Amino acid sequence: MFSTLLIANRGEIACRVIKTAKKLGIRTIAVYSDADREALHVRMADEAIHIGGPAARDSYLSIERIVAACRASGAEAVHPGYGFLSENPKFAEALAEAGIIFVGPPPSAIKAMGDKITSKKLAAEAGVSTVPGHMGLIADADDAVTVANVIGYPVMIKASAGGGGKGMRIAWTDAGAREGFERSKSEAASSFGDDRIFIEKFVTEPRHIEIQVLGDQHGNIVYLGERECSIQRRNQKVIEEAPSPFLDAATRQKMGEQAVALAKAVGYASAGTVEFIVDGKRNFYFLEMNTRLQVEHPVTELVTGLDLVELMLRVAAGETLPIAQEDVKLDGWAIESRLYAEDPYRNFLPSTGRLTLYRPPAESFVQAPFIRNDTGVHEGGEISTFYDPMIAKLCTWAPTRAEAIEAMATALDEFEIEGVGHNLLFLSAVMDQPRFREGRLTTGYIAEEFPNGFSGVTLPEEMLERIAGFACCAAYAHDSRGFAGAGNTALPNERTVAIGKRHWLFSVIQRHGEFWLTHSDRKTLVEMNWGPGDTIARARVDGEVLVMKAKRQTGGFRIRYRGADLEVKVLPPRVAELLALMPKKTAPDLSRFLLCPMPGQVVRIDVSEGDIVEDGQPLAIVEAMKMENVLKAEKRARISKVRVAQGAVLAVDEVILEFEAV
Repeated sequence: MFSTLLIANRGEIACRVIKTAKKLGIRTIAVYSDADREALHVRMADEAIHIGGPAARDSYLSIERIVAACRASGAEAVHPGYGFLSENPKFAEALAEAGIIFVGPPPSAIKAMGDKITSKKLAAEAGVSTVPGHMGLIADADDAVTVANVIGYPVMIKASAGGGGKGMRIAWTDAGAREGFERSKSEAASSFGDDRIFIEKFVTEPRHIEIQVLGDQHGNIVYLGERECSIQRRNQKVIEEAPSPFLDAATRQKMGEQAVALAKAVGYASAGTVEFIVDGKRNFYFLEMNTRLQVEHPVTELVTGLDLVELMLRVAAGETLPIAQEDVKLDGWAIESRLYAEDPYRNFLPSTGRLTLYRPPAESFVQAPFIRNDTGVHEGGEISTFYDPMIAKLCTWAPTRAEAIEAMATALDEFEIEGVGHNLLFLSAVMDQPRFREGRLTTGYIAEEFPNGFSGVTLPEEMLERIAGFACCAAYAHDSRGFAGAGNTALPNERTVAIGKRHWLFSVIQRHGEFWLTHSDRKTLVEMNWGPGDTIARARVDGEVLVMKAKRQTGGFRIRYRGADLEVKVLPPRVAELLALMPKKTAPDLSRFLLCPMPGQVVRIDVSEGDIVEDGQPLAIVEAMKMENVLKAEKRARISKVRVAQGAVLAVDEVILEFEAV
């Protein structure tokens, strides 16, 4: 085993690799850009080397600078993580030329699987089921339309060198094929430096299920079960689990054996993932092979008990796999939720800023359910526009799927993040959906379940009443501090609690640490451990256990629970009556402006002053975190003013265009 390892990455995956390397007694070296000087992976490593500016091309994508850092630090091996240079064969070759071990597969395997057109041909030759499609490159938008019509709509337009959801579009019409080709080509060029495009049939009602493979340099390859990755948004995975609730043992074995056959066909050694699309009849088709460690690898680790990073390091050092296929056992169920700095109320657009509060639930591996949190951030750290907006990967394990889901729902309610927009509430909402709990998943799940976007969760009436009861007791406990020792003999025990348009009049009595509520002649017992200053509340209301984020604010609380974000007013009854008579502030009319929905750069302005635009017409393109977002008109109007130019860097809600009625 080598003694020094450089991690050519950042964020949570760099931290993840450092943890295992330290466990093995390997000295760790981090690399960082200007934007990551205070990053967590820099703090965790034994040594850190600066490699350039904040743009990835000037730092994490620079082969020359990474190799120079290896030479300067004496690194014997490099783990590439995922993304950046992890699937670049030139990087692996450059390390080999410098006498440095690449913790990953041979460059030939990366090259063969990195080109999606070549990989499909190789897969077919290896006896792997493939999706019908056009095996050649697409020349232009007209060619895209022609090929799409031959295959038959819907089609998937994909970058040959793509990954991570970038450079991918689904087209249902000729117009969609033209637009999808242009956007995929542009995204591919900026993200991968390779704008080659191909087209394949889009399988309707598909599931995305992938097989984890692991091989050594001695020809041994095993598969470690599957991961269900169907919950996606913009082709980016959001929630993953292992095993899949859909596969039976026979299908799992067939998929695993085909994945191993493909890996052997390209001489694979290290951890890799073979991705499949699976239809409703369990027919499966090869999508691609990722020649690196996947983001979602923790769920496989939790159900197999294996440390994939450790095995990658041992394989890279020339060791033989310590397990054979018959040794692989799947135990229990694991779920991963990806926490992103993105605003679900703004169609999941990226959010940037400083993490003013970051308190994940405590990790626990002693007794089920297990809680694991892989992260690369810290309180006070900044989420920048330069890199992926991932905050953390929260994982739970339990003996059954139902228990793992419930553990995840509770863990999400315990997770505290402030300072940036985030998708915690959205993830919580999914965990409580009957369709998710029943395992009826497709890659269209989010679009189907949230067709109008995410606007929060409406809790059942009985749950709102329990939350109102807790809030009443918490407010009473808070107010009683002011009465203690102040010569007052009685604290008013009536409170009106308002959540939206719902109101409850409670009478509260505190006895021996318990609270008794009276509402409509019905008594309710409330037990809680919340105290003034606490932000997480655990309470038992009418026998129901609640774990909530509960932040005290003027006139009540802000409570977040199971995807709902609630303003809870707790007031004296007379104050509540008068408050109902107060005028309500109306929101300003912004319909005559096109506002920038996220921090980003204007790639293109498609209109000029005086133009008349129609509903749905593209107006501008804003790029954020390597994703191009097309902004479209919402109604017929005239462009009265263009406020910005191509190339402008904008903040959230900065005005791009002004409209006037036609």
